[in-house]
Amino acid sequence: MLSQLEGIVIRTRPYGENNKIVTIFTREAGKITAMARAAKKPSSRLAAVTQPFTHGSFTIYKGKGMGTLQSGDPLESFRHIREDIMMTAHASYVTELIDRLTEQEEPQPGIYEMLYQAFQAINEGYDPEAITLFVEWKMLAVAGLSPTLQHCANCGAAEGEFAFSFQELGFLCHRCFQIDRYIIRLSPSIVKVIRTFYYVPIERVGSLTLKKETKSLIKQIVRTIYEEQAGIRLKSRNFLEQLERTPEFLPQKENPPKED
Repeated sequence: MLSQLEGIVIRTRPYGENNKIVTIFTREAGKITAMARAAKKPSSRLAAVTQPFTHGSFTIYKGKGMGTLQSGDPLESFRHIREDIMMTAHASYVTELIDRLTEQEEPQPGIYEMLYQAFQAINEGYDPEAITLFVEWKMLAVAGLSPTLQHCANCGAAEGEFAFSFQELGFLCHRCFQIDRYIIRLSPSIVKVIRTFYYVPIERVGSLTLKKETKSLIKQIVRTIYEEQAGIRLKSRNFLEQLERTPEFLPQKENPPKED
């Protein structure tokens, strides 16, 4: 059966001398893995459309077992992501997280739309670290994790000073700090940012400008949740952390962003 699907290439791996196995997250059918024959040859009509991060229209033949990519037409190459090492690293992290948390051929249009919007935002020059944090917080629900962020996870209070508790998987108000000795205290602005990442559409998240320290703390929280609650640590995280430790190899911004 032939299917015409819109999707984004999230992973490729070589197969034999000239072939690729391509994983595409599609709007209509979720994650699809297909054989792209001869796609490693520069002259192949599949060479361009099977590059990582390509947004395209794909014709896939599905019989028994793995499908076969018959043809594809690029819709967007997200060229800026490919040309910038930090954008590439964050896009790789986003796609690995989505790949890790989704099943084959399970339609999830909401995740597809989030992936597409995230790539658009990164490609257009929005802070890739902030966009990645957005995806991480949104994907917690897909991992089966639902942190309590609207009120205190212990007493339900919606007002007061808050801290994050990994033990309670959510916010604790100042009246309940004593129940977890390992809480991470949060400023009101950081509480607001975390709620924004978790609840607000990406169009608004893309316009955020955050201090490095703010992003580092929020990143520490969400990645600890993935590690401790879901046992997930992604390979692409190592590359991201290496880039962050060697800023001399990255383009320098003339005016560091200030937090709103």
